Amino acid sequence: MAALARLANCDCPERVPALDAFYQRWKDEPLVVDKWLAVQSASRLPTALADTKRLMAHPAFNIRNPNKVYALIGAFRGNQVRFHAADGSGYAFVADQVVALDAINPQVAARMARGFDRWRKFDAGRQAYARAALERIRDAKGISKGVLEIASRALA
Repeated sequence: MAALARLANCDCPERVPALDAFYQRWKDEPLVVDKWLAVQSASRLPTALADTKRLMAHPAFNIRNPNKVYALIGAFRGNQVRFHAADGSGYAFVADQVVALDAINPQVAARMARGFDRWRKFDAGRQAYARAALERIRDAKGISKGVLEIASRALA
Protein backbone atom coordinates (compact mmCIF):
# COMPACT_ATOMS: atom_id res chain seq x y z
CA MET A 1 0.00 0.00 0.00
CA ALA A 2 2.82 2.39 0.84
CA ALA A 3 4.44 1.76 -2.53
CA LEU A 4 1.14 2.32 -4.33
CA ALA A 5 0.57 5.59 -2.46
CA ARG A 6 4.12 6.69 -3.25
CA LEU A 7 3.54 5.91 -6.92
CA ALA A 8 0.28 7.89 -6.94
CA ASN A 9 2.18 10.91 -5.58
CA CYS A 10 5.04 10.62 -8.05
CA ASP A 11 4.99 13.19 -10.84
CA CYS A 12 6.86 11.10 -13.38
CA PRO A 13 6.17 9.59 -16.82
CA GLU A 14 5.98 6.08 -15.37
CA ARG A 15 3.10 6.95 -13.02
CA VAL A 16 0.10 6.44 -15.31
CA PRO A 17 1.36 3.26 -17.02
CA ALA A 18 2.29 1.76 -13.65
CA LEU A 19 -1.12 2.61 -12.13
CA ASP A 20 -2.85 1.16 -15.19
CA ALA A 21 -0.77 -2.02 -14.94
CA PHE A 22 -1.62 -2.29 -11.25
CA TYR A 23 -5.32 -2.03 -12.04
CA GLN A 24 -5.07 -4.67 -14.78
CA ARG A 25 -3.32 -7.03 -12.35
CA TRP A 26 -5.82 -6.52 -9.48
CA LYS A 27 -9.08 -5.55 -11.22
CA ASP A 28 -10.85 -8.67 -9.96
CA GLU A 29 -10.08 -7.87 -6.30
CA PRO A 30 -12.60 -5.23 -5.13
CA LEU A 31 -10.76 -4.24 -1.95
CA VAL A 32 -7.49 -3.76 -3.82
CA VAL A 33 -9.29 -1.72 -6.48
CA ASP A 34 -10.77 0.45 -3.71
CA LYS A 35 -7.24 1.17 -2.48
CA TRP A 36 -6.18 1.92 -6.07
CA LEU A 37 -8.99 4.47 -6.38
CA ALA A 38 -8.25 5.98 -2.97
CA VAL A 39 -4.53 6.57 -3.43
CA GLN A 40 -5.15 8.44 -6.66
CA SER A 41 -7.79 10.77 -5.24
CA ALA A 42 -5.69 11.30 -2.11
CA SER A 43 -2.66 12.28 -4.16
CA ARG A 44 -1.03 15.62 -3.44
CA LEU A 45 -0.32 16.17 -7.12
CA PRO A 46 -2.04 19.14 -8.77
CA THR A 47 -3.94 16.67 -10.97
CA ALA A 48 -5.72 14.97 -8.05
CA LEU A 49 -9.10 16.60 -8.69
CA ALA A 50 -8.93 15.96 -12.43
CA ASP A 51 -7.83 12.38 -11.76
CA THR A 52 -10.73 11.90 -9.34
CA LYS A 53 -13.21 13.22 -11.90
CA ARG A 54 -11.69 10.97 -14.58
CA LEU A 55 -11.89 7.95 -12.28
CA MET A 56 -15.60 8.58 -11.72
CA ALA A 57 -16.06 7.45 -15.33
CA HIS A 58 -13.75 4.42 -14.93
CA PRO A 59 -15.35 0.95 -14.96
CA ALA A 60 -13.91 0.36 -11.47
CA PHE A 61 -16.14 3.09 -10.01
CA ASN A 62 -19.87 2.88 -9.39
CA ILE A 63 -21.55 5.78 -7.60
CA ARG A 64 -24.24 3.37 -6.37
CA ASN A 65 -21.66 1.30 -4.49
CA PRO A 66 -20.90 2.94 -1.11
CA ASN A 67 -17.46 1.32 -0.85
CA LYS A 68 -16.46 2.81 -4.20
CA VAL A 69 -17.79 6.22 -3.12
CA TYR A 70 -15.87 6.09 0.15
CA ALA A 71 -12.75 4.96 -1.70
CA LEU A 72 -12.77 7.65 -4.38
CA ILE A 73 -14.81 10.63 -3.19
CA GLY A 74 -14.18 9.97 0.50
CA ALA A 75 -10.44 9.80 -0.04
CA PHE A 76 -10.56 13.07 -1.98
CA ARG A 77 -12.57 14.65 0.82
CA GLY A 78 -9.78 13.59 3.19
CA ASN A 79 -7.11 15.02 0.88
CA GLN A 80 -5.84 17.90 3.00
CA VAL A 81 -4.06 19.52 0.06
CA ARG A 82 -6.57 19.25 -2.79
CA PHE A 83 -9.93 19.23 -0.97
CA HIS A 84 -8.86 22.47 0.69
CA ALA A 85 -7.50 24.02 -2.52
CA ALA A 86 -7.29 27.79 -2.29
CA ASP A 87 -9.52 28.24 -5.36
CA GLY A 88 -12.42 26.33 -3.76
CA SER A 89 -12.49 23.68 -6.49
CA GLY A 90 -12.28 20.82 -4.00
CA TYR A 91 -15.21 22.14 -1.98
CA ALA A 92 -17.28 22.68 -5.12
CA PHE A 93 -16.56 19.15 -6.33
CA VAL A 94 -17.49 17.50 -3.04
CA ALA A 95 -20.64 19.63 -2.75
CA ASP A 96 -21.66 18.48 -6.26
CA GLN A 97 -21.12 14.88 -5.23
CA VAL A 98 -23.06 15.27 -1.97
CA VAL A 99 -26.07 16.62 -3.87
CA ALA A 100 -25.83 13.87 -6.51
CA LEU A 101 -25.34 11.13 -3.90
CA ASP A 102 -28.26 12.36 -1.82
CA ALA A 103 -30.68 11.19 -4.51
CA ILE A 104 -29.02 7.75 -4.55
CA ASN A 105 -28.01 7.12 -0.94
CA PRO A 106 -28.70 9.87 1.62
CA GLN A 107 -26.64 8.15 4.33
CA VAL A 108 -23.52 8.10 2.15
CA ALA A 109 -24.20 11.70 1.10
CA ALA A 110 -24.45 12.73 4.75
CA ARG A 111 -21.14 11.08 5.51
CA MET A 112 -19.49 12.91 2.61
CA ALA A 113 -21.01 16.21 3.79
CA ARG A 114 -19.23 15.81 7.12
CA GLY A 115 -16.04 16.79 5.30
CA PHE A 116 -17.14 20.40 5.76
CA ASP A 117 -17.40 20.19 9.56
CA ARG A 118 -14.20 22.15 10.23
CA TRP A 119 -14.48 24.78 7.52
CA ARG A 120 -14.23 27.65 10.02
CA LYS A 121 -10.68 26.65 10.96
CA PHE A 122 -9.30 27.77 7.60
CA ASP A 123 -8.39 31.17 6.18
CA ALA A 124 -11.05 33.64 5.06
CA GLY A 125 -10.80 32.70 1.37
CA ARG A 126 -11.31 29.00 2.01
CA GLN A 127 -14.09 29.79 4.47
CA ALA A 128 -15.94 31.73 1.79
CA TYR A 129 -15.72 28.83 -0.67
CA ALA A 130 -16.71 26.27 1.96
CA ARG A 131 -19.65 28.41 3.09
CA ALA A 132 -20.83 28.71 -0.51
CA ALA A 133 -20.57 24.94 -0.97
CA LEU A 134 -22.50 24.30 2.25
CA GLU A 135 -25.18 26.79 1.27
CA ARG A 136 -25.51 25.10 -2.12
CA ILE A 137 -25.95 21.73 -0.39
CA ARG A 138 -28.44 23.18 2.10
CA ASP A 139 -30.46 24.89 -0.63
CA ALA A 140 -30.48 21.96 -3.09
CA LYS A 141 -33.98 21.00 -4.16
CA GLY A 142 -35.20 17.83 -2.46
CA ILE A 143 -32.18 17.43 -0.19
CA SER A 144 -32.66 14.76 2.48
CA LYS A 145 -33.31 15.61 6.11
CA GLY A 146 -29.96 14.15 7.24
CA VAL A 147 -27.85 16.08 4.74
CA LEU A 148 -29.86 19.24 5.40
CA GLU A 149 -29.21 18.89 9.12
CA ILE A 150 -25.47 18.43 8.61
CA ALA A 151 -25.18 21.42 6.27
CA SER A 152 -27.37 23.61 8.45
CA ARG A 153 -25.49 22.71 11.61
CA ALA A 154 -22.16 23.40 9.93
CA LEU A 155 -23.41 26.83 8.84
CA ALA A 156 -24.89 27.75 12.23
